[in-house]
Amino acid sequence: MLDLKICPRCGDRADVPLVEADRLVCRVCGQRWEFRRLPLFALTGPSGGGKSTVGPELARRLAGEAVVLEQDVLWTGALRDDAGEVDGHPRFRSTWLRMAAMIHQNGRPVVLCGTVVPPEFEPLPERVFFSSIHYLALVAEPDVLATRLRARPAWREWDEPRIAETLEFNDWLRTEAPRMSPPVRLFDTTHATRDEAAEHAVAWFRELSPRDAAATRAPRTGSTAARPAHSP
Repeated sequence: MLDLKICPRCGDRADVPLVEADRLVCRVCGQRWEFRRLPLFALTGPSGGGKSTVGPELARRLAGEAVVLEQDVLWTGALRDDAGEVDGHPRFRSTWLRMAAMIHQNGRPVVLCGTVVPPEFEPLPERVFFSSIHYLALVAEPDVLATRLRARPAWREWDEPRIAETLEFNDWLRTEAPRMSPPVRLFDTTHATRDEAAEHAVAWFRELSPRDAAATRAPRTGSTAARPAHSP
């Protein structure tokens, strides 16, 4: 199964996946199987910080090293149903973690571009699929951020109340980033060029990405041997 929540032996779908010694464990039949447990990279920050500008450049520069994805492509349909009702949009976040974990089974880490902070990812059941999650937030001075958002096309619906909300988040993130668990690194794009921001993000990724071949090797043939289903 590519979906790591589903047991390849009995087909049970785990609401809360269990990982022991870097192996997934089925709570129903006891099956244990290896998987690639890679770090996830979250390129985050407020709207207007530069994620959409830096993301395509990262995809070009990290070709062959990472899979760079835009978070908002799944912000649709049923995944938006909890908007305004549940803090952090857990259905949306959980879907992305499952998707990233499946992509990781191909052996390359995911760089996910989109606004997210540790309290929205770290408590989720799917967090166990990753060895760690690293966060880099692109931020900017409030006046620059507001100017960027007002320049966006009308279809993106950036009115003044929405801009004010984003500026508040930007200020909060700049203050709280070092105190989060794990801490969020910041890069100020106020005066940075696209290339400077991309170079910083590439250096962040390469500093923290797995270099040990064992971290990304394919599971060994026969690694899905099960323990007895009713063992104590």
